[in-house]
Amino acid sequence: MSSEPRLDRRLGTGDAVVLGLGSMIGAGVFAAFAPAARAAGSGLLIGLGLAAVVAYCNATASAQLAAQYPESGGTYVYGRERLGPWWGFFAGWAFVVGKTASCAAMALTFAAYTVPPAWQRPAAVAAVVALVAVNYRGITRTARLTRLLLAVVLAALAVAVLAALSAETADAGRLTDWSDVPHGWYGVLQAAGLLFFAFAGYARLATLGEEVRDPARTIPRAIPLALGIAVAVYAVVAGTLLVALGPRGIAASGTPVAGAVAAGPWEWASPLVGIGAAAASLGALLGLVAGVGRTGLAMARTGDLPGWLAAVHPRHRVPHHAELALGAVVCGLVLTADLRALIGFSSFGVLLYYLVANVAAYTQPADHRRWPRALQVAGGTGCIVLAATLPWSSVAVGVATLAVGAGLRALGRRPPDHRA
Repeated sequence: MSSEPRLDRRLGTGDAVVLGLGSMIGAGVFAAFAPAARAAGSGLLIGLGLAAVVAYCNATASAQLAAQYPESGGTYVYGRERLGPWWGFFAGWAFVVGKTASCAAMALTFAAYTVPPAWQRPAAVAAVVALVAVNYRGITRTARLTRLLLAVVLAALAVAVLAALSAETADAGRLTDWSDVPHGWYGVLQAAGLLFFAFAGYARLATLGEEVRDPARTIPRAIPLALGIAVAVYAVVAGTLLVALGPRGIAASGTPVAGAVAAGPWEWASPLVGIGAAAASLGALLGLVAGVGRTGLAMARTGDLPGWLAAVHPRHRVPHHAELALGAVVCGLVLTADLRALIGFSSFGVLLYYLVANVAAYTQPADHRRWPRALQVAGGTGCIVLAATLPWSSVAVGVATLAVGAGLRALGRRPPDHRA
């Protein structure tokens, strides 16, 4: 048995739901609709619905597995336990690299809504440093700040929706006009894959399994509840953007929520959108740092990542080395990468992660099952289809990154540390 300190079980159901919502109702609601509209056109809502269905199937798999294996690491642990070490490694590696890209996307979205272009990358780096510092102080502080940021985001979105629907140019007929779908079903599926980027925050709850009180009861309740609330919020915002701007207007805007508000008569509401986008981005980034850090911790414990990352702070009980390393890598991406490329790459990695989750959940025996196996079949199939229809550059970089990870594991894997 390792002498390293363990993480503490400090989170209840409410905290878990808040952390999940903070990760899902994040920068995606302000950034993901524009590239999705470019792909799907007036089929945007169909793409959103497909993403939600795949997300629900994946969420039931994650919840069911988390109840049986309440440990840090999420599908990395489930893949190892149910399918074998290589399955677990690919899930963990896909999650770590995909969600590291998500961290950079959140930071860049925060900067895009708050500072002039010349200062956006430095501001994004500052946001990463600040939120890694918050996570370093402990998971309860993370939950409290997430709760505050989530309240600000929901209030700002409510004002934005009302302001956009008050515009003279708003046209409810756009919700049922599906005549402008430039790339057909392929574009709709690609939009679903891009929007899946926004729903993947429920993974945070599974990766926090070692810090949730009564995880067998709490996690299966918290994951579907958080996902349901997030889907409802995204549907309202997507519908509002279509009514206010139409699919071409959404596609042409780098900040579609701000554009929809600007089209309305409430000029005073525009600054609130910037505040909401900033809070959403920071809330999502906060949850991502917590989730990726804990998956890195789990992988280091078993020898799939360097053992230095397995350290747990003796006072704050957080994987402080993993979070510091993550912060350094994200700062590098923020200074060099493009936002849309980060969204596509993140979606590819996370879809593969959930493919492993569905396969692992399919193998669970009856006494650990909470949902029918048909949901795992649908979820796994959906992950494959959405990953295959992402932009080719995202798929190519994702496949290459997985190959690099596999090569590094094969060449340099160390045995796990079993010191007493």
